[in-house]
Amino acid sequence: MKNNIKLLSCLLISLAFFACDDEINDLQPFTEGNPQTFFNSEATFQNGVDGIYSQFQNYYASTGSGMQGIPDILSDNVVLAASGRRSNEIYFDWRYVPSTGGAIPLYWSEGYEAINAANLVIGQIDNLADGAAKDNILGQALAARAFAHFDLVRTYGQIPTSGANAGSSMGVVYMKVEDGDTGDPLAQYARESVESNYSEIIGDLERAADLIGANNGEGRLDRDAVFGILSRVYLYNGEYQKVIDAANEVSEDIASMSELPGVYTDSNNAGVLVEWSVNTSSESGESNVGVLYSQSSLENGEIVNTISEYVIDFGFLQMIDPNDVRLDVLVFTGENQGNEYNAIKKFLGETGQVNGLLDIKVLRVAEVLLNKAEAQYRIGNESEALSTLNIVRDNRYTSYEGGESGEDLLDAILFNRRVELAFEGHRFFDIKRLGNSITRTDAGDLADGSGTPPDDLELEAGNFRFLFPIPQAEINANDNIEQNPGY
Repeated sequence: MKNNIKLLSCLLISLAFFACDDEINDLQPFTEGNPQTFFNSEATFQNGVDGIYSQFQNYYASTGSGMQGIPDILSDNVVLAASGRRSNEIYFDWRYVPSTGGAIPLYWSEGYEAINAANLVIGQIDNLADGAAKDNILGQALAARAFAHFDLVRTYGQIPTSGANAGSSMGVVYMKVEDGDTGDPLAQYARESVESNYSEIIGDLERAADLIGANNGEGRLDRDAVFGILSRVYLYNGEYQKVIDAANEVSEDIASMSELPGVYTDSNNAGVLVEWSVNTSSESGESNVGVLYSQSSLENGEIVNTISEYVIDFGFLQMIDPNDVRLDVLVFTGENQGNEYNAIKKFLGETGQVNGLLDIKVLRVAEVLLNKAEAQYRIGNESEALSTLNIVRDNRYTSYEGGESGEDLLDAILFNRRVELAFEGHRFFDIKRLGNSITRTDAGDLADGSGTPPDDLELEAGNFRFLFPIPQAEINANDNIEQNPGY
């Protein structure tokens, strides 16, 4: 990882300063300086940590390539709209290669940039006096380092639960410095195993949970966030009792039926545990997360034209209960060139806007509860799993039958997960961790299911394209990095 590792001990670094109250919002350039002398106060360390969050924003909210959307485009949740720009079609058709642009190099470079920034903070942490402030800064940096590595290994490597030998397969390089260390700027490391990666990720998160503060404000990690992330990582790692234990440390204050629509217009933050804050007044368009799905116009406050890039799959849409309030959060009727489409509503914009500028919802209480319900089911606690699932359903359905058991209960948990987390970057990874195939319907892109269907309807379980290729530039820069099989 020559190009990335050398950043760890670079004498001149650029960090980000955020003008905000409780919420990280307006990104402005910061002066360059030597990390050994720059990190000399709680404020400068927090600036360094906020620079890590800006890197997450870069690859989650990137227009056209964001982690918030590409995993849904890869999955069975959407259909390419033939009348759109055909953006990301190479991902939708599973035809990406090591030299493909967009998501493949973006996630790799920005993920390691976030890790580099975290390691700079961790490496200088002893410049702070022992105490709660130091613990909180270190906890944020450790959690961010773990989360970035988690994104990398689930994208470029196997998921431990996806197959018998997944743990011993190639993961990614875990870029780790200890407190007071600066790392080796010239090292060229080889990839570690998935099992080793998850051990390091969990180690960093568990340590962070003991250090981090209870409330660091919007756009930053805190104690609830770390335990919520742990519930996800343990689920991916098949440690189901630990999923439950971590989830029990998180508030069950899920967004209610009345609050849920406002979560996706940034009118409220109900049930949001982790979000990457976006400057919604920006004119740059770099973080228009909704643009990945569609572009719309307003006339007298009404949407008059919607150019959809991707629409909700008709078969998926038909599966959603009309009594489910999430239906209105997910979809609206978009019109373009005389045709109607089941356009994706979740990321249209703030109230009264259709510019796609919204904060990125990375982790919510609803997901933690669904993680817990699945884990309870998998260790045989069906009654507890049903009770946990019903906490979610009580806040999503005006009425439902319920009472499932056996495979029907697991199906209900997984389906509610699909609906709850739709278009937030989960579906591809859920299919992958379950060891399933991606199976699309042959419905078309128009609102009634007619129109143009996908060219490719199935990516069979275990296909090499469930792993992104390592970017070709990285292969060229480091002889010790091995490419994923099949590429």
